[in-house]
Amino acid sequence: MKLLLDTHIWLWSLLEPKRLSRRVAKALNDPRNELWLSPISTWEVLVLSQKGRLVLNEDAESWIAKAMALAPLHEAPLTHEVALATRALQLPHRDPADRFLAATAKVYGLTLVTADENLARSKDCATLR
Repeated sequence: MKLLLDTHIWLWSLLEPKRLSRRVAKALNDPRNELWLSPISTWEVLVLSQKGRLVLNEDAESWIAKAMALAPLHEAPLTHEVALATRALQLPHRDPADRFLAATAKVYGLTLVTADENLARSKDCATLR
């Protein structure tokens, strides 16, 4: 299975793995699954860190570089096709990062791994929680 990690899932997997559901933890550790990450998640970590909503033991840029080296993640490119796909989504909220992640999953045929109930209820892309 090809899994696109929502930003909080990526963070939890590295910083607070006990917050992951058993199902998600099992999927992330299954070597048959491909793990994907969007540049939107990198951007979200930078923003959360800058706002003080995410406290890391080093600057965000260094943390991201180390996190990317630790886990074998495929990059899900942010393309014009993904940007255009955001418009057709029927999400219950307007969070732009969530719109980009859902559109990325849809465009690339990935399953979005999330604990976000709003995204999990979306019929626009496959989800795992």
